[in-house]
Amino acid sequence: MNVYQRQPVDSTDQFLNLIADPFQAEVQQNSIYAAIVYAFAISGALFLLFCFLRPRNSRVYAPRAKHADEKHAPRQLDRKPLGWIPAIRDVKEQELVEKIGLDAVVFLRFLRMLRNIFLVLTVFGCGILIPVNVVGGSAFYEQWDNIATLMKFTPQYIFGPKFWAFVLCSYLFQGTVCGFLWWNYRAVYRLKRAYFQSTDYQQSLHSRTLLLTHIPESSRTDDGIAELVDTAKPTQTLPRTAIGRNVKDLPKLIEAHDEAVRELEAVLAKYLNNPERLPEKRPVCEPEKDDRSTYGKREVDAIDYLTDRIARLEAQIKEVRESVDKRNPTSYGFASYPHIEDAHAVAYASKKKGPKGCDVYLAPKPHDLLWQNLPMTRRTRRARMFWDGLWVILFTAAYIVPNIATSVFLSDFSHLGLVWPAFQTNLAAHPTGWGIAQGILAPTVQTLIYMGIPVMFRRLYTHSGDVSKTSRERHVTARLYIFFVFNNLIVFSVFGSAWRFVATVIAAKDQGVWEAIRNAHVFSQVMTGLCNMSTFWLTWQMQKNLSAAIDIAQAWPLVWSYIQRKLFTPTPRQLIELSAPQPFMYAEYYNSYLQVAVVGLTFGTLQPIILPVTAFYLIIECWFKKYMVQYVLITKTESGGRFWRLLVNRMLVSVALGNAVIALVVGAQGVGSINSVSNGNMLYAMIPLPLLLLAFKWYCKRAFDDRLIYYSTQPFSDAEDAASPDGKKTKRNDRVAVRFGHPALYKKLITPMVHAKSQHLLKELYVHRASIGDRNIFDAPHRRSTDRAMPTTPYGYSDVFMAEMDPSEPGKPVPVAQNLPGVELVAEEDLDFENFKKRAEFREEYGGDGGLYGRPEDLISRPGTPSTFATLNGSGFFPHKVAGEASTRASSTTKRGSDEELSREHEQGVSYEPGYQRTPLRDHFEEVDVQIPATPFAEDVLQAGRAAGQDSNGRLLRDGGSDGHEYFRGFGDEDTSYDRYRG
Repeated sequence: MNVYQRQPVDSTDQFLNLIADPFQAEVQQNSIYAAIVYAFAISGALFLLFCFLRPRNSRVYAPRAKHADEKHAPRQLDRKPLGWIPAIRDVKEQELVEKIGLDAVVFLRFLRMLRNIFLVLTVFGCGILIPVNVVGGSAFYEQWDNIATLMKFTPQYIFGPKFWAFVLCSYLFQGTVCGFLWWNYRAVYRLKRAYFQSTDYQQSLHSRTLLLTHIPESSRTDDGIAELVDTAKPTQTLPRTAIGRNVKDLPKLIEAHDEAVRELEAVLAKYLNNPERLPEKRPVCEPEKDDRSTYGKREVDAIDYLTDRIARLEAQIKEVRESVDKRNPTSYGFASYPHIEDAHAVAYASKKKGPKGCDVYLAPKPHDLLWQNLPMTRRTRRARMFWDGLWVILFTAAYIVPNIATSVFLSDFSHLGLVWPAFQTNLAAHPTGWGIAQGILAPTVQTLIYMGIPVMFRRLYTHSGDVSKTSRERHVTARLYIFFVFNNLIVFSVFGSAWRFVATVIAAKDQGVWEAIRNAHVFSQVMTGLCNMSTFWLTWQMQKNLSAAIDIAQAWPLVWSYIQRKLFTPTPRQLIELSAPQPFMYAEYYNSYLQVAVVGLTFGTLQPIILPVTAFYLIIECWFKKYMVQYVLITKTESGGRFWRLLVNRMLVSVALGNAVIALVVGAQGVGSINSVSNGNMLYAMIPLPLLLLAFKWYCKRAFDDRLIYYSTQPFSDAEDAASPDGKKTKRNDRVAVRFGHPALYKKLITPMVHAKSQHLLKELYVHRASIGDRNIFDAPHRRSTDRAMPTTPYGYSDVFMAEMDPSEPGKPVPVAQNLPGVELVAEEDLDFENFKKRAEFREEYGGDGGLYGRPEDLISRPGTPSTFATLNGSGFFPHKVAGEASTRASSTTKRGSDEELSREHEQGVSYEPGYQRTPLRDHFEEVDVQIPATPFAEDVLQAGRAAGQDSNGRLLRDGGSDGHEYFRGFGDEDTSYDRYRG
């Protein structure tokens, strides 16, 4: 008699029995039907809601199209409910590369590849396996009519030679996957080579720059870096180099400053929510730990305290920035070549072992770097990786407990009733309702538990030393895949069968351990358990359709935005961010489809109905995601399709797991039959499968991988055409030291944003701060966040600090006492991302790789712009605009900076704050004598000076260079070497 038909005597014994067999052989029809209705009915309703709301709410359903510049804007959509379909259907892949970037195009190609794979597997699986299972099982099993329909499709009722059909399918499945991988590998290779030849890549600085880490102390100079890369691979031209500077606690100070600003904004938003009726008491807060020595541990006035804290942090940041040039160099640096071929050839030559033990990488884009990890030592990195890896193992082990509880009780409520009599009574009284809940709850809980794990893995990989955000995303994707396979496939699916095998062996211990193991039929029990589990994964795959509909309908953003606006008091900054395009979370999306693929490949042979369900889900996702990457989501940092190789490797692992399941089924039911000797050939016939997978991987690695990463493996040759894509010679004006300077040295400090409706109350709030000298900080109705006391860094590795200039007295800095934090008033009509998308504080987070709203920050200066000599191995000229140029200060507007400002910001590599005088020397000096030592190369230096706007005596000419810049230069003894200028 089945154990589940007995009245439980002891709850503990019953619990152990349930763990041994969490799924009964008979399928509960109510749960399956509930999952189907729930997934498809609600998904259809959400899709109709999307079609109805899309033309009426572009802020939610087309933010990317709303904010993108002309180059990146997608096609215009018809306002009809289904007007989005033709635009999605007709757009070509090459057009998408220019609009949304190569990463998003590779994502769409991967999605289409999965769709095509499962369409073909549906034909093989349903056309071969279902007839074999149904016909073979009906001929053998006497009570065939009493078996649930879906369970008839599984192989647990057939035996013997019929399993040759499964061996055949293993080859068909593996051949199908490898064939599509090879076809798409070639397509991605062509896309990547075209990407290398694109104007954006050819003109970008990162494409010809190397990142060096773990530089030995003897080489931590600009010249030392040049020697290292020359040792790795000699090239015809020398790179421009820049060693990193130790900024110490500056990033933490800026982070604390930003947190204080946001906290003050939240306090003011809540306190000033109703300007006509303020709360009776002013808000209070507890001081931060580092301020308790001054303020104590008791609560203090929040507005006064946070205002003071912001001012103190700004003063500390300014002090550190002024002294940063005195700090010691660190163990990382950059080397930028005139030609992309040189940089890639050196990186290729150093990929296995760098010169003098350092690591050499192709430099990521500056905003992609995790700057805090660059100076990390190997010892620290190894220690953190060990402890973080151990922490992940412990977390994975701890996750087994809720995983098993979900598999035992939520997947079958009758199990919960066996250990909870009161619930059993309610379950018997309402079988239909609980059956519907059972079909919905288990997959939903599994999905919700899984949502928080990517955030944890990102923090772990940041802590353990990843050098870039894109590499961290790839590592998170890989770790999530391993976590899912172990917990959800191995533990969740196999644990029950394994536990029952152990229980059987323990019960039969009197027969002897080995005899008990032989009689327990471990393979048969595991195979039966997997067949029973396949019904759960069928409902799980069905609910993926619901997740696709939720995504396209933007249900969570809509709900979260409504909750924030109605139940909370959002700050102006938060309201602006709510209207910004959402970042494309590649790790979560890729892992979601890898999960779908591995479940389909492993359980598709046990329950062939999973294959068409998976194919249908991927078909609708191809349409939905093609819309979302064009109109809703943005790629924060473009990696150039670097995810592809990781995806291929995970697909090959999924195929291997699918083959392992087929081998298990064949070994349990085919080889373990009466004719076991002859049927053992089925397992022998599967031996070539893993060898073929390894051979395919080796072929792809040799044929494609290096050429997907490196533009060239050989240095630039004089015989090659040195012209840039537009036919002009490349100018050496990259200014690598500025572009790859630590952002903490020049990052703009944000200003608290306050709604304009509360403007008349600010003087009351800051009554003791309202007047600053002869100026009133509230006179300007809209104080820009760029009017901050922050430094600008005009040359070298951002080592020079310039104090904020007083706009009322040109050429004179603002007194320190005046550097108190102001506020920025934002009117109701300005609370839209459109008005702030070119501001650095918003562009960094929602800027779509720096190019979605304008010129990418990583591009080198426009062809034809004269060189500034700004990065000659760290020696620096000071560029200044001509005196007649108008100031860029615009304190009367909260909106985005002009395109002229943004372009100038990109060309200079740093941001000059409003109020800074770009030409203080011009107002005070007609000429600046520059002393040039008499050296054999003085004539060369003088010629360079004339090109920069100097006369033969080294004096600045009034008109500057041809691009309107003025320079002066001081030469030290270390600057007289020819090595500094021969490049």
